[in-house]
Amino acid sequence: MSARLLCEGRVVIVTGAGRGLGRAHALAYAAEGARLVVNDLGVGLDGSPGPDSPARRVAEEIRAAGGEAVAHGGDIATTEGAASLVRTALETYGRLDTLVNNAGFLRDRMLVNLEEDAWDAVMRVHLKGHFLPLRQAAAHWRAEAKAGRAPDARVVNTSSGAGLLGSVGQGNYSAAKAGIVALTLVAAAEMGPYGVQVNAIAPAARTRMTERTFADTMSAPGSGFDAMAPGNVSPLVVWLGSAASAGVTGRVFETEGGRITVMEGWRPGPSADKGARWTPAEAGETARKLLTEAETPGAVYGAR
Repeated sequence: MSARLLCEGRVVIVTGAGRGLGRAHALAYAAEGARLVVNDLGVGLDGSPGPDSPARRVAEEIRAAGGEAVAHGGDIATTEGAASLVRTALETYGRLDTLVNNAGFLRDRMLVNLEEDAWDAVMRVHLKGHFLPLRQAAAHWRAEAKAGRAPDARVVNTSSGAGLLGSVGQGNYSAAKAGIVALTLVAAAEMGPYGVQVNAIAPAARTRMTERTFADTMSAPGSGFDAMAPGNVSPLVVWLGSAASAGVTGRVFETEGGRITVMEGWRPGPSADKGARWTPAEAGETARKLLTEAETPGAVYGAR
C-alpha cells in the first residue's frame, strides 16, 4: 500500500502563484496531493499589468502532471477579489483547508526619495493583500466551526528578513513585512478557537524580486545544490499547510536553502523600575546601563 500524501484531500489557495516562490509552493502542494487554486494577477515586478496569465500556465502544469488546479486572476488586494478567491475554492472543490498568502512586488527607494504612491502600492499588495484573503477565509472557517463542522485549517503568511531586521532602500517593503508578522500573531490568537492555525515564513530565495541579489549564490561550488532555488522554501510551507503541523501556530520561520530557523521575536530584555517618575537625565542614564546588558540587535540588511 502506498503511503498517504501529506496534503491528500486538502484544498489549498496560493496567491502570487504564477512565478517564483508561489509557483514552487503550488507545485509542491500538488505533488503532495492537494487541490489548488492558483492565484496571480499577472503583473510586472513593479505591479504594472502583464501581457499573459501565469496563473493559468501553472494550473495547466499541475493538471498535466495529473493534479487538480484552477486558475484565479483576481486582485486579492480588493474585497471582491479576495471574496472571489475564496468563493472559487468553495465552488470548485466544496471546501477550503489552507491559505498561503504570497503575492507581492517591490518599489524600492531610499526614504528621502520614496514617493507616497510607491509606499501605498507596496502596503496595498503585501499587507492589504494578506489581510483581505485572510479575512474572507477566516469568516468561512468561523462559520464552519459555529455550524459544528470544525475545520483543521491553516494559513501561511509571507514576511521577510526585511520585516524582521529592516533593509536599506526598502522602507515600504520592510514596514509591510513587519506588519505581516504582527497580523500573523493576532490571527493565530483570534482564529485558534475555530480550528485555524496561522504561521509566517521569512524566506530567502532567487525570484524576480531578488534575482539581482542572489544571481550567483550557491551553497557550495560543485555541490549541485542551488541554495537560492525557490523550491527549497516550499517543503516547510507545505508542512505548515498540512494537518501534520498540528499544534504549531503563531510562529515565524526563517528559511533559506537547507536551513530552517525559528525566529524568537520581541520579548522583554533588561529592565529597571524606579517605582516613581524618572527625570530625563535619570531615564537616559538607566537606558544606557540597560543597553550594556542587552543583546545587540541584528544588522539592518544593506547597512554599512
